[in-house]
Amino acid sequence: MTTPTPPADPAAIRTRLATRARELGFAHVGVSGVELAEDERRLDDWLAAGRHGGMEYMAHHGVKRSRPAQLVPGTLRVISARMDYWPEAARAAAEVLGDNSLGYVSRYALGRDYHKTMRRALQQLADFLTAIARPHGHRVFTDSAPVLEKALARNAGLGWIGKHTNLIAREAGSYFFLGEIYTDLELPLDEPGSAHCGSCTACIPACPTGAIVAPWQLDARRCISYLTIELHGSIPVGLRGAIGNRIYGCDDCQLVCPWNRYARDAANPDFKIRHGLDAPRLADLFGWNEQQFEERMRGSAIFRLGYERWLRNIAVALGNAAPTAEVLAALATRRADPSALVREHVQWALAQHAGATAAPVSTD
Repeated sequence: MTTPTPPADPAAIRTRLATRARELGFAHVGVSGVELAEDERRLDDWLAAGRHGGMEYMAHHGVKRSRPAQLVPGTLRVISARMDYWPEAARAAAEVLGDNSLGYVSRYALGRDYHKTMRRALQQLADFLTAIARPHGHRVFTDSAPVLEKALARNAGLGWIGKHTNLIAREAGSYFFLGEIYTDLELPLDEPGSAHCGSCTACIPACPTGAIVAPWQLDARRCISYLTIELHGSIPVGLRGAIGNRIYGCDDCQLVCPWNRYARDAANPDFKIRHGLDAPRLADLFGWNEQQFEERMRGSAIFRLGYERWLRNIAVALGNAAPTAEVLAALATRRADPSALVREHVQWALAQHAGATAAPVSTD
């Protein structure tokens, strides 16, 4: 590509930036400032309440998460970018959730890991900005640093934060990834997104574990995405039944959101379904050995979960499944698994099928 002629003014830079972003596969880009005082207060309250659970990294960086110029000195603007991931070809979520012999994987994780895809495209966008404006101090992020990405995206006009705490775009729902470019270029600001949840509260009762404790308030300790992805130890017994057959993440609050009738099919081929993960049989997944897990999940967001926690999650789902011969045989193969974590969850699952009652464990 030939080096573009620098445009005459910031508005022209902004226009060309949006055009290049679409060429790179982004559905929308916007520009915000760095003021996040109200969001910082909400974050502080959330951390003080302990709702981050074992995600200690959420508190490790002080105010760098809510003050972009402290994370990257000199930052004046944040470019937020959206890339859609909804896999239109996937088996209907309701069908998978309704068949407890199958495992449900959050739809964002059915294809390749989005981190590399997004980061590569963001860096190309930042390089283009250098070419049409000037060399600029910048860093690109996709879940790779302490960034309040939803608040920044809202301020950049990409949407609003819904009552389930996910970002929603009027024209695309909420099935998309976000990434950021912190820059010292003083680009024109976009208008912040306006809220359109209205009186709707469909997402709150839809949460299987009651993690949305009030509008815009999420207790991660009860969230299935946290329990199946972020939590490293034992899943609280009192929440295992509500997890159902969700083995990696949860989409329930998004599945009921009326705005997701506008969800857009993923344009990037990296987000297409791999290894039949849109409707896999639990017994088959539980039979994978560690080498099979690594070969099949390498390049997927699931890979960072690791084999042990993958088996932990599937054991819980098998405990919630109908006690068929297939389910019981699968669990029996790992009754003496080398991992104490896996053995514990297998024993719980077998006890469920034997009619034993496990005492709930408080997460408060």
